[in-house]
Amino acid sequence: MTEHTPPQGEATLRTEAMPADVNVNGDIFGGWVLAQMDIASGIVAATRAKGRVTTVAVDAMKFIRPVGVGDVLCIWAQVDRVGSSSMAIGIEAWVVRHRTGVNEKVTEAVFTYVAINEAGKPRPVSPQ
Repeated sequence: MTEHTPPQGEATLRTEAMPADVNVNGDIFGGWVLAQMDIASGIVAATRAKGRVTTVAVDAMKFIRPVGVGDVLCIWAQVDRVGSSSMAIGIEAWVVRHRTGVNEKVTEAVFTYVAINEAGKPRPVSPQ
């Protein structure tokens, strides 16, 4: 079964799931997928904030389907909300299945970031 709606946001990261990243069931660790999503959302947040950001929350994490060895994980990200110093980044993780080429949505979440200055203190994010 494939997802009928296209991914939301911009294609931000692509990487291949490798054997070193599997759990005892032979599926890719959810933590590995989460880390890839954090990298991709951090890219989008830092670009929007025009500087340093830090992850402060992961909300609404939903694992839909497992990721297998050889699948190409594709992370799509978009800015959902901008506050005075924070941003909510919507993430969708899709895979291109190894051997079949089928595209499937596997995970989604909302990552919250705060823009910080060099001292690590919150700083304003200018409206765009």
